[in-house]
Amino acid sequence: MVSQLIMTILNWFAEMGYMGILLGLMVEVIPSELVLGYGGYLVGLGKMNFWGAVLAGVAGGTMAQLFLYWAGYYGGRPFLLKYGKYILIKEKHIFMAEEWFQRYGVGVIFTARFIPVIRHAISIPAGIARMSVWKFSFYTIAAVIPWTILFLSLGKILGENWQQIREITAPYLIPAAGFSFVCIMLYIIWKKKSPPPIVSVKKK
Repeated sequence: MVSQLIMTILNWFAEMGYMGILLGLMVEVIPSELVLGYGGYLVGLGKMNFWGAVLAGVAGGTMAQLFLYWAGYYGGRPFLLKYGKYILIKEKHIFMAEEWFQRYGVGVIFTARFIPVIRHAISIPAGIARMSVWKFSFYTIAAVIPWTILFLSLGKILGENWQQIREITAPYLIPAAGFSFVCIMLYIIWKKKSPPPIVSVKKK
């Protein structure tokens, strides 16, 4: 069940409407599943429009990851090792995300969004590696959209039982993680089989 403190924060976000969803996901003091689940519940009550909530959720989720990306880009590993704990990013999360990024490449920015622990920290090595912000944003948004729609929909369907959303989705996290891992491997195979770019040489 959701604690009284979390419910107080969620109710505060709810009073702000769509901006509350955006802020709730951007600052991420509460797991995104709960913010979106509660948002879906409010949609079911007719207090929000579903697609308006989706837009706010995608914007907030993307901004949260861009914050970590820029922290890695400008602050680097030392900055995050020192201050990451204040945004619930532990040292082991950073090292694990770095290992995944180095092993699987930029494609992991999309697939890792569905894997617990890794999904929040994966933006950090992307920033440290100075990955193109446009490519990073594309992969991030592509993953945030289905995540947002899924949990808003579940919150709406569950209604007053929305607080059970984490328990209900828990059995599906392992299959989702497995599917994401398969996607990563297919991406690696595709990259290895892709022919090298043709470089034209001008004759003198």
